[in-house]
Order: sequence, then structure tokens, then C-alpha cells
Amino acid sequence: MAGTGIDTSILHKGAHSASYFDLSRSAGEGVEIVDFCIPCNPYFPTPDMFEELSRDLKNILKYYPSDSSSITKKLCSVLGLHPQTVAMANGSTELITWIDHLLIKESVAIPIPTFGRWTDQPLETGKRVDMFPLQERDGFRLNLDDYVRFIRDRGSRVAVVCNVNNPDGCYLPRRDVIRFMDMLGDLDLVVIDESFIDFSDMEQYPSVGPDAVIRPNTVVLKSLGKNFGLHGIRFGYLMANPSIAGKIGKALPKWNLNSLAEKVVFMIQDHEEEYEDSLRLLSRDRRAMAGELGRIPGLTVFPSQGNFILVKLPTEWSGVALRDYLVANHGVYTRECGNKLGMTSQFMRLVVRPARDVDRLIDGMMDYGRQFRVRSYEEEQPIERGRSWSGGLDEAPDNLIQYPSRRSPEYTARRAANA
Repeated sequence: MAGTGIDTSILHKGAHSASYFDLSRSAGEGVEIVDFCIPCNPYFPTPDMFEELSRDLKNILKYYPSDSSSITKKLCSVLGLHPQTVAMANGSTELITWIDHLLIKESVAIPIPTFGRWTDQPLETGKRVDMFPLQERDGFRLNLDDYVRFIRDRGSRVAVVCNVNNPDGCYLPRRDVIRFMDMLGDLDLVVIDESFIDFSDMEQYPSVGPDAVIRPNTVVLKSLGKNFGLHGIRFGYLMANPSIAGKIGKALPKWNLNSLAEKVVFMIQDHEEEYEDSLRLLSRDRRAMAGELGRIPGLTVFPSQGNFILVKLPTEWSGVALRDYLVANHGVYTRECGNKLGMTSQFMRLVVRPARDVDRLIDGMMDYGRQFRVRSYEEEQPIERGRSWSGGLDEAPDNLIQYPSRRSPEYTARRAANA
């Protein structure tokens, strides 16, 4: 594939990943960017739903939305929730901000690596953040008993767990999370961030939301943008007992939700079946994508229950260089994890996408890796004086290419056999 024309310096500005719009503006004409960075549901909304949104776009943009309490009541009626236990906001990040301002007084414990706002937000307001490091040797899986001991030893007054955790995709069984909440019933607050839990297929009912609302100090966060594949709308909600939910709800602006969010909330009840189908398709793609990534020599693929997969790159690879190479040469945007506390640039989080997009990702990673295979071959093979090999990769010795091209007949035949 020819170069995309994207200025990769965009990727080196600030702590957060560049936006899709930044990359699109930098790309050459007609360049399609495949996004493996932002964890979005690729199957929802459906094309018919987008068509419905398009037809109503003039009114959506022209008129004020209903107030937030009216939209929240509609969401609760669709999801079967009690309105007094729900506060709806302009994305889960807004809720994290208000939780920090209103409910975290002294200190908060958080396992790392995880979603950065759980460490950054309280640090910005002068709170003590007690970071519990997850271990690579354990696949970054959180041991709740060890975490509770850590919380007691540090005297943390608030505890946070992200389930499913970002970026590793680890999932904690519902019964274990309930036990964790009960062990910490004396804390000021226990937060269970379930922004990615809908993508898990481990249990039929994985959420502890119904259990949180009957406990005095527990909050559960949900992200509608991630679940519904609509990050641009920015909407999410929390579940808690009426006292906590009411306190957060009163602090939120009366019109903090936009008309597009309102439109989607009213559409959800008519498209529940399509949403469930999207989750099944994503689970299928997650398994297939993990298998394809596992074919790359030296790449470590971590099990995931999210809509993303964490990988550790071969020792000689650079996550920053690979990210820049993929976007500049293949139009593939990825997330290297060097700026995540508890991780290095040897790790990448790759969003689950359909097979045709995964083909493009793997092609790009294989192309990047060839430089190291060539270098390794040259180091191992003595070169005769006065003789050099200057052929292209297609003419390279057989032992230089460790796996078949994804465009080769043998690869096509293998994919067909495994379909």
C-alpha cells in the first residue's frame, strides 16, 4: 500500500491518543483509516439506524434537547432501572470528574494499568492515589484478596475496580466482585467501572449494578458510547443508591445531554435485538482476531473479554515505531501503551474489528517485522567478500520469511478451511 501522507508527528503530541479527526485531516485524499485505537463497537448502530439518524439530523441539530432528568427517565424505562438510582452524564469521564469532586475526600486505590482518568483525575485535585500494580506474569489479572489487603495496608478510603479492565481485557466473575464490595462496606466509596462489561461473554448477567443500588457506598459506571459504538455522542450513566445517585445528579447541569444522545436513547428499545447481535459478532471476531495475532512469531497475545486485545511485541520491536509505521504506510491506527501507568511501549491495545480489517493490520505488522528478520538473517549468515544480496523480499531465501504472505494461495486456502 502506498503511503497515506499522514503526518505522524500528530501521534506524538499530548498524553492521549490523537483523535480520528486529527488523522483524517492529515491523510491524503481518498485515504481510509482503519481504527484499531478507539474501542468502538463496529456493528452498532446498524446502517438502518444511521439512516434514521440522518433523516432526523436537521431537527436534532436545530432544537434544544429535553432536560437531563427526562432523558434519564426514558433510559431507565428502556433498561428497566429505577430513575432514583441513575444519574446520566456527558460520558463516563464527566461522572469520574464529579465522583472525584464530591465523593473522594482523601485517597483512592486503583489497580494499574487501567483507564487513565482514574489516576489522573484525583491526582489533579490533590488526592492521594494508591496504585496497586498488576503483574505481567499473571496476565495482569487482578487478585481481589491481595487488592483488599493493599487497601487496608494503605488506609485507602475509596477503591476502584474496572471490570472489564482496560487495556488488558481481564474479567472478574460477578460473585467475586460482589464479595469485594461487601468486604469494603466500611469505605467511603467503592466504584465498579463496567464501561466494557457488555462485551464479555463469560456470564449471562455479569453486571453488579442491581447489587450496587442496595448498598450504601457503591457506584457502578456504564458507558453507552462504547457499548453502542457512538463515542462522538458522549453519554454514560451511573447506578447507585438514591442518596449517592441524587447527589451526583443534582451537581450535573440540567441540560448536560445533547439532542443526539436523546434521539439514540429513544431508538434503543426498537433495536435491542440488533444490539445483542452486535455483541455476538464481536465475540466471534475477538476469538478470530486473537488467533490471527497468535500467528506472528514473538508476539504475546493476552486473553480478553473486552472489545480490544492486549499484545506484547517481540523484544526487538518498538511500539512507537510500529504505531507510526502502520498509520503512515497502511492507514492503520493503533494504541501503544507507553503512556499508561504500569506498562511500556512494548505493549499495544488493539481494538477488535472484522476479519477484513484484521487482515490489513496483520499485513502491516508483518511488513514492519520483516526488517528484523532480514537483519537477523544477515547477522547469522556470513557474506562472501565481493558478494551482496540486493533482491527484494519476494526473492529472499526461504528461511527469511517465517510465515506465508496473507495474499498467498496457501494462506487463502487455510482461511477458507478454518471459516
